[in-house]
Amino acid sequence: MIEISSKTNDHFRRWADLSSARGIKKHNEFILMGEKLIGEFLENPNFKIKGEIVHEDLKSITLTAPTLRGQRIPVFKLPKALFNEIDVVGTHYNLLVLEPKEIEPLTSASTQGLEVVSPLGDPSNLGALARSALAFGASKMILTEESCNPYHPKAIKASAGALLKLPLVKTGKFADFVASNNEEIFALDMKGENVATFKWPKNVRLAIGEEGPGFSGLKGLKRLSVHTQGVESLNATVAASIALFSYASSQK
Repeated sequence: MIEISSKTNDHFRRWADLSSARGIKKHNEFILMGEKLIGEFLENPNFKIKGEIVHEDLKSITLTAPTLRGQRIPVFKLPKALFNEIDVVGTHYNLLVLEPKEIEPLTSASTQGLEVVSPLGDPSNLGALARSALAFGASKMILTEESCNPYHPKAIKASAGALLKLPLVKTGKFADFVASNNEEIFALDMKGENVATFKWPKNVRLAIGEEGPGFSGLKGLKRLSVHTQGVESLNATVAASIALFSYASSQK
């Protein structure tokens, strides 16, 4: 076990930087936080583990995990005060430093099943959308240039681990992608055909607009909406969840 007691330590400074998308990209690492998420991950560790972080009251979990037998994973022990600075979600549980998988560019022109197109820049919103996308059978999530980093700790927490399981691909700017694929994309908007009565095709790309700008300025799109009473519109991720449920129900 490697003990670290100073904020000037290179490991600590790097981990502290992983609370931002810039830091995750710079160091090619992210931190998995939360007892339940880590427990599920260790049942099928599908990302490379770079290290485990504990404090004086925590025992290592990687040393005894059956799925990690034979692997030499470094364990770092911090004082509680320093540990809490890294534990930005406030889990008070062991932390795993993982290596993110490279997100490949979207290369297939054809759509397979339900594909969700997301420009969401807020980590919590992206995570919530990914959770619903996985729950309702999306085949992949297409992240546009505007999207936040899917390995941000708040995104992973909000996704309940879905961002570690859902296939992710990336593409260019949201407006350009939607405009160039408007024959294949259905845009979830405030006005459009009701998702409750829409005849969903098996293969479809569903685009979720950012709250506020939405799809303003984009013409020729096929639009879907979640009809409401008493309120003008729903939160984008709530509306998306309803639309995803509608799709999943139509395929049974």
